[in-house]
Amino acid sequence: MRRTVTLRSLDAEHRVETSDGRLVVDGVETEPPRRAYAIADGDQRWVFLDGEVHVFEVARQGRKRARSYQGTLTAPMPATVLRINTPAGTVVKRGDTLLVLEAMKMELPIRADADGTVTVVNCRIGDLVQPGVSLIELS
Repeated sequence: MRRTVTLRSLDAEHRVETSDGRLVVDGVETEPPRRAYAIADGDQRWVFLDGEVHVFEVARQGRKRARSYQGTLTAPMPATVLRINTPAGTVVKRGDTLLVLEAMKMELPIRADADGTVTVVNCRIGDLVQPGVSLIELS
């Protein structure tokens, strides 16, 4: 089965194709990674690839993102809160790092999905947080 997806990070866009165990990134065939994990959260994909963390947004043709956002941001995996960059009331732009988590000795930045205002911060530095539990709420 052949699959093609376009992934957009904060600084680049990549076309990834998979078929019969082959991996082609931006037209160049590469060796599949030895160890990779991926977590999906809406249009975001957290990819843990050979010990490095990459955050991507799935690019969808013909779809525009809303200028403002209401919702909650959660941890992609069990982690410890290292830093909180945005107290309640802070106006944030899409891509701003709102807080930083640590899991498996890796730092995981939690970024705003869209422009908005931080309404509630539901964690403190040093807290152990679980996936699916609200960390920051935006409106």
